[in-house]
Amino acid sequence: MTEPPPERTAAAASRLGLFLFWVYVALYGGFMALVLVRPDLLSWRPFGGVNLAIASGIGLILAAFVLAVVYMFVRADR
Repeated sequence: MTEPPPERTAAAASRLGLFLFWVYVALYGGFMALVLVRPDLLSWRPFGGVNLAIASGIGLILAAFVLAVVYMFVRADR
């Protein structure tokens, strides 16, 4: 099995990384839009004692981790 040239794999990794970066930027932008437009919603407690601000922050951290794992697994196949 022949491997593609390193330039092609580096370009593919760069495109994938940038795509996942923009996915995270969209998630973070949505959170910041919520802070800007409806800050009163952040005090809502949908999960028992944890308010939406804390839950959203933890969700953003988990999303970053999941996107990193996706990148790692997709790149491992090449």
